[in-house]
Amino acid sequence: MARPKADLPPAEAILALADERRRLALRVTPGAREESILLLDGRICVKVRARPDGGAANEAVLALLARALGVPRSALTLLRGATSREKLVQLSD
Repeated sequence: MARPKADLPPAEAILALADERRRLALRVTPGAREESILLLDGRICVKVRARPDGGAANEAVLALLARALGVPRSALTLLRGATSREKLVQLSD
């Protein structure tokens, strides 16, 4: 049985939480049961199934965020937090 696709918030709601430089602060949970993006109290919480081994969770986070925003994966850059749950992602113009 295939797993259902993640429920994603509208791109406009995610972009509303970006700063003036189009950076998004994320709180990430790797190894989650389901993939999702939640907007809680002005924060973006991202859950991915991938484990943090070898950067797999970071790639899964960026891919899921790109899908939610409707942009290519190459439009996102991880600025800070490669080994942390708190991450800062840059969205290119």
